[in-house]
Amino acid sequence: MSTSETSNFRARPAQAPFHFKSSAHLLRIGREHAATLGEFLQALRSCPEESIFQHTFRTLQEHHFIREGFSNDFAHWAYTDCNEAGLAERLASLDVRPFTSIAALRQRVLEIVEDYIKSNPRVRDRSALKPFYFCASDTVVMPTPFVAHDLGEFVEALKQVGVHCIHHHFIEARLRLKLVSNDFSLWLENEMGLKRAAASLNRIDIYTSTLEGVRYQIIRIVQNAQA
Repeated sequence: MSTSETSNFRARPAQAPFHFKSSAHLLRIGREHAATLGEFLQALRSCPEESIFQHTFRTLQEHHFIREGFSNDFAHWAYTDCNEAGLAERLASLDVRPFTSIAALRQRVLEIVEDYIKSNPRVRDRSALKPFYFCASDTVVMPTPFVAHDLGEFVEALKQVGVHCIHHHFIEARLRLKLVSNDFSLWLENEMGLKRAAASLNRIDIYTSTLEGVRYQIIRIVQNAQA
């Protein structure tokens, strides 16, 4: 594609603009809590879906900044407060990306904990150093000054928005969209007709990349789609 053709493609208007937003979370403690792995197993069965999302997908935001420790709260508690390194490793190895429903993700966590307790019955009623409190978040969505009417503006906005905006549209949106996609991919496919680019965004590894790394990969994929 020539330089002029690329420029025209970048400036082709979208059917609807993309409004970049950010969000903050007000953490609230739920009714379920556990002082042993047995109680943890029972609470996993009854806690709301928002809690499952909170302790898996949403905690990725914290780990993107520190890049240390486990990628979900369940694994962290199993290791730090239950002293069960084997269970922690199994929970930490859980890849949330392929899941398209919270129910399926909950079931997989249950299977891991159930199998571990079945293989190690003595750990079921051993008291943890600290109880695990199942939490969820109330989300406060905030607008940003950035609006993209075409791909050129979309890329420029991606370069400037804060990482909390990236998290809101790329990770937080998965709960609202039932884990199927993210806001950026939906806009690229539905408004710009870039189905392959949208699919590529959904394949970005949210475990091994920081939020800045995710930003870079999104920009690169969109720029390559224009070439």
